[in-house]
Amino acid sequence: MSDNSTATTGKTPADFWFDPLCPWAWMTSRWMLEVEKVRDVEVRWHVMSLAVLNEDRLDELPEEYRELLSKAWGPVRVVIAAQQKHGDEVVGPLYTALGTRFHNRGEGPTREAVLGALQDVGLPAELADFADSEEYDAELRASHKEGIDKVGQDVGTPVIAVPGADGEQIAFFGPVVTPAPKGEEAAKLWDGTLMVASIPGFYEIKRTRTQGPIFD
Repeated sequence: MSDNSTATTGKTPADFWFDPLCPWAWMTSRWMLEVEKVRDVEVRWHVMSLAVLNEDRLDELPEEYRELLSKAWGPVRVVIAAQQKHGDEVVGPLYTALGTRFHNRGEGPTREAVLGALQDVGLPAELADFADSEEYDAELRASHKEGIDKVGQDVGTPVIAVPGADGEQIAFFGPVVTPAPKGEEAAKLWDGTLMVASIPGFYEIKRTRTQGPIFD
C-alpha cells in the first residue's frame, strides 16, 4: 500500500493497480486523473503484473497474447525498482511517461521508450537495467497480490479500491472505457461506478467492445 499522505488531505484515497503495458488500464488511468479534478479524490498508484497474473496458464492463451506477455516483465520491473529506490511519489509520473510513449506515441514497450520515459521524469537511466533483473520481483509480486486479492484471479488490470461506508475497501476491476471521459462525464462515470460497486453481491456489467482504445 502507498503511504497515508492522502489521509491528511481530506480527500478520498483511490488505490489504482496497473500494468504499464495494458492500453485499457491506460485509458482508465487517464480517466482517474480527470476524476481527481472533479471529485475530492486522490489516486495512489501501485503496480500489478499481467505476466504474473497469467504465468500459470500460458498454455491456454493465444500465441499473440503469449508474445505480448513476454514483453510485460520489463516495464513493470522498472516501475517497481523506481518505487523501491525513489519512493511512492515517482510511480504516478513514471506511469504517465511510460504510457504516453507506449500508447499515445506508439513507441511500444521498447528499451528506448523506457529510457525516454525515465528521462522525462528525471529518473536515472540505469533504472532501465532492472527490466531484465529479478531483484525486486518479490516486491512486484507482493504489490500484485495486494491488488488482485481484493478482486479475485479472473480479472485483469486495472484494479481500483476505495473506502466503503463501513471503512472496508470496495475493490473492482475496470471500468473499461474509451476514450477516457473528461469533465462532467468523468464525474458521472465515477459516481456510477462507486454506486454499483458498493452493492453487496454485485459482480458484473459488461458488453462487447466495438472499438479499441482511443488515445488523445
